[in-house]
Formats: sequence, structure tokens, C-alpha cells
Amino acid sequence: MSPFTVKSRIWIESSKGIYLGYGKIALLEKILETGSINSAAKELGLSYKKAWKLIESMNAQSTSPLVKTETGGKGGGGTVVTKAGLKAIKAFNKLDKKCKKALAKEFKKMNF
Repeated sequence: MSPFTVKSRIWIESSKGIYLGYGKIALLEKILETGSINSAAKELGLSYKKAWKLIESMNAQSTSPLVKTETGGKGGGGTVVTKAGLKAIKAFNKLDKKCKKALAKEFKKMNF
């Protein structure tokens, strides 16, 4: 058994920059959990401004918004991760898992 492991990080990008990566997925997951950009940002150690810029970047690159904000009203406002956002989280996490599995398999063949 090797004392080593292999690590990697993936991201999805377009000509406009990084569309999805670990940080953006973590933000989407926290928004899903908290229902708030501000709460999600605080839990991740981000400023609200930084979190909002990440959301704007994802929404601008996507064919459908991944995050929508809802203002005031009887129940108050909030932030929701859309169906497209849920699909993006699921797809990214699936791709990440497959990449790690394939990389571990190839690394094992190298007999380090």
C-alpha cells in the first residue's frame, strides 16, 4: 500500500472566466442551507460583496440563473437556489467524484 495519495481540483470555465469551482459550489450549497447570501457568505468567511460577485458571475454565464433573490413581502425576502442551481451542484459534485475516482485508479497503477 502506497504512503501517497494523489489530489487534484477541477473547475468549469468559459471564455468569461470560471463558471463553477469548489468555492462557488460551496456558496450555492450554503445558500441552499441558509436561504441567505449574507448568512452563506459569513459562514464561508466571505464578504457579502464577494459572494454577490460570485453569484453574478455564475448567473451571467448560465443559460438560466442559478440563484434568485426575493425581496420583502409577508414572509420577508430571501435567496433561493433555482432548479438550474441544484442541477449545477449535482453535476459538479458528480464530475468531481468521477475525476477523483479515475485519478486514484490511474495513480494506483503507477505503484508509487
